[in-house]
Order: sequence, then structure tokens, then C-alpha cells
Amino acid sequence: MRSLKITTVLLLFVLVFTSCDTVRVATDYDRNVNFAQYQTFAFFKPGIDKADISDLDKKRILRAIEAEMQQKGFTKSDNPDLLVSIFTKTKENVNIYNNNYAYGYYGWGWHPWYWGSGYNTVNRTTEGTLYIDLIDAQQKELVWQGMGTAALARDVERKQERINEIVEEILEKYPPSKN
Repeated sequence: MRSLKITTVLLLFVLVFTSCDTVRVATDYDRNVNFAQYQTFAFFKPGIDKADISDLDKKRILRAIEAEMQQKGFTKSDNPDLLVSIFTKTKENVNIYNNNYAYGYYGWGWHPWYWGSGYNTVNRTTEGTLYIDLIDAQQKELVWQGMGTAALARDVERKQERINEIVEEILEKYPPSKN
């Protein structure tokens, strides 16, 4: 019985900490568009200005997008084929874990730090969703959208690294494969 509890706790621990690092990605695109025609890009300032995040985070996201687009062979241009826009949403998740232990789990006896049958642990994480929109510059129509949802880094040192991961995972799905 005790080994089952330990196994369950370890499994939950692994799931919680591995799920924090994952990026859930979804994409959608216009199936009638030939994506091979696009070779240049620029950022769509009116769309980016509407993103409800700090200017520092916008810069981090735009740097990451620019690096990924260039890695895919795109060139930044004043006369682009594609306009890149972003949209963001955040949500705070509050998880309360009720750690109920039966008497005797730590053995019999009086434990001054242990009263009752358990304690609660509260874990707060901020989950962000980044939408990357690719718009045909001539037609002014959305042709591709990628969305990535992940836990966000709280410390400044890790923010750019985490944003890079999220952007990379999203743009990994571009160009779409028509299967």
C-alpha cells in the first residue's frame, strides 16, 4: 500500500514538472495558398501594438520570431510578402493539492508539526498563449496562424529562453504540410 502511494506521488510529480516545460501547439491555415511564394516578411505594427503585454516582452517575442523566420530562409523587408502579427492571452492557474495522510503514515507518536490528517499545498503558475499570425501582404488576408500555450517563466533570466522555446515550437509547424 505504501509503495502504491509513493509511486502515485512520484508519477504526479513527474507529470507536473514535465507538463510545465511543454508547449501545446495548434495551427490553422488557408488550404488554397501556395506558401512557397512567400520569401520576405515584416512585422505588422498595428497588430503588435494591440498585444496586451509589456514592451519588453513584445521585443523578446519579436526577436524570437525574427530569428526563426530568418532560420527558415525568410528575409526581413520593407516590401514584404508576409506581415507578421501577434496576439497574447494569459491566465493564472492555481492548483491546490490536498495532501491527506492517514495517521500512522509517519509512524505512531506525537509530531508537533503534524496535526490532523494532512496539509494543503498551493501552486500558482501563469500560462500564456501566443498567437502568431502570418498575413498575405498584398491580399491583406490571414493565411496561417500558429498558437502555442505554455507555462511562462517568472524570472527575467529565463524569459527570453522560454519565449524562444514557445516561438520555435509554433513556427516549427510552418510551412504547413498538405497531407
